[in-house]
Amino acid sequence: MAVERLESSGAGSATPGGAPLADAIVDCGWGRLLFAQTFAEPAALAEALRDEGPDRRDIAVYVDDPHVLLAQAPLELFLDPSHMFRLPLDRMEPSKRGQRAFQVRRLESAVEIDAVNRIYAARHMVCAPRDFYERERDSEVVIHLVAVDPRSHEVLGAVTGVDHVAAFGDQDQGSSLWCLAVDPQARHPGVGETLVRRLAELFKQRGRAFMDLSVMHDNDLAIGLYEKLGFARVPTFSVKRRNSINERLFVGEPGVEGLNPYAKLIVDEARRRGIGVEVVDAEGGFFRLTHGGRSILCRESLSELTTGVAMSICDDKAVTRRTVERAGVVAPDQIEAGDREALNAFLLRHGAVVVKPARGEQGRGISVGLRTLEEIEAAIGQAKAFCDRVVVEEMVEGHDLRLIVIDFKLVAAATRRPAQVVGDGRSTLLKLIEAQSRRRSAATGGESAIPLDAETERCVQAAGYRMDDVPAEHETVVVRKTANLHTGGTIHDVTGVVHPRLVEAAVKVARAIDIPVVGVDFMVKSPREPDYAFIEANERPGLANHEPQPTAERFVDLLFPLSVPAAVRRIGLG
Repeated sequence: MAVERLESSGAGSATPGGAPLADAIVDCGWGRLLFAQTFAEPAALAEALRDEGPDRRDIAVYVDDPHVLLAQAPLELFLDPSHMFRLPLDRMEPSKRGQRAFQVRRLESAVEIDAVNRIYAARHMVCAPRDFYERERDSEVVIHLVAVDPRSHEVLGAVTGVDHVAAFGDQDQGSSLWCLAVDPQARHPGVGETLVRRLAELFKQRGRAFMDLSVMHDNDLAIGLYEKLGFARVPTFSVKRRNSINERLFVGEPGVEGLNPYAKLIVDEARRRGIGVEVVDAEGGFFRLTHGGRSILCRESLSELTTGVAMSICDDKAVTRRTVERAGVVAPDQIEAGDREALNAFLLRHGAVVVKPARGEQGRGISVGLRTLEEIEAAIGQAKAFCDRVVVEEMVEGHDLRLIVIDFKLVAAATRRPAQVVGDGRSTLLKLIEAQSRRRSAATGGESAIPLDAETERCVQAAGYRMDDVPAEHETVVVRKTANLHTGGTIHDVTGVVHPRLVEAAVKVARAIDIPVVGVDFMVKSPREPDYAFIEANERPGLANHEPQPTAERFVDLLFPLSVPAAVRRIGLG
């Protein structure tokens, strides 16, 4: 059981006489919950908080007199800027949302444990060791629920619950919710709400009176969901110990307002290493990093170390293709648009083609899977809105694979899937696309959305639908052919399984262009297989898209090889 008395392992939820357990602490894997109402002395609670393990995040909850607790160790403890919300379980309203697209159940397998930790890492949450989940799988104190797609077996989200009665004999008959997280790539609606409801229903069946949760004071989206479900503020406080995980909560944000997620990821890593940061133009993502006598201007992952020649090669897709092909990289056939007869012959030779602006980024102006000359000519007209020169390329079937190469070494690899929506049997495709766009935007800080443009309409029509059609429940409709994040695509990490030949080819691309940081795009049958076709190279890849892989760390290593990573400093090796 993950319950303990202070300085002991604790064997039960209450004392033999039926009184609540004193000095109750529950291990949640990522850290411990210290229930302040069970501690008679603030000094004992402070000492327990100071006993926090490395890379853990302990929380003292239900602290009614935080000023007294903080006074016990004012240099080590701080008041957590979170609100506590409570749902009276006897007043919980039944859901009006029909939900059969995924199942919510207890965590079962090692594969699911790894998926939960991947979701937590993507959400910048502290992960628990695998053996903790395995030990606590059948616990009556700490309950781990997951939302699982029954067809793909993908874990869509997870939540942890703590039963206060089982933990320490709580006479108030309480329970609490912790670590609610939804996969940023999940395309099913209502995952977070359903996890909250299922956990509340479980505790209600056990006879618990309420379920509490803690949420950051400025998390307006989460607070809005909880209030919609009937939660209300509770006047109590939480206290934490100052550590590297909690640093931004007691130090404050370092004045980087307005930076997008791609720039902020790098700036945060630089600040953790003690590297000076000057935000030059937040809206454009420009910042200067200074360490010792070295100063480097960056725009997100593009730095002064990338030459103008390398940028110009990446900027022109026809030049990029010729450059990498000379280096022995496999590239699809390509011609420049202009001659109608040549286009027709190219189409007859390949059957299906891709049209893209010769210059451009983020999937703008690209049309995929064109099979008639009329479609090609219409797509060329759309592409010319972004660049006067347009290229037509042989379409290669497969998965879109992005490989991040920094300092000529692979750092991350991910498959990118085109935007898809899942029918609910009630909503039109237009409504489903709008809802999915809102979820993607919320999950990516506004960086991803499905455009409502001619290309989306063409893809919907190619799937056999119109925008005002209502797909059947569970029906998946691909609404874009390109897999770019900015057009609503999703990203799935495959760094651990990518085939060595694909890695070798990506490094070969970086060396051919002579570029220190690059995102290399291949079409592949599978990331586990060696076959590929080069698509393009991006001189300013979004490093934030590949968390939890250490993209920002390797980027700062490249810029300042003598700086010491924050993780090394924490364990005393720097």
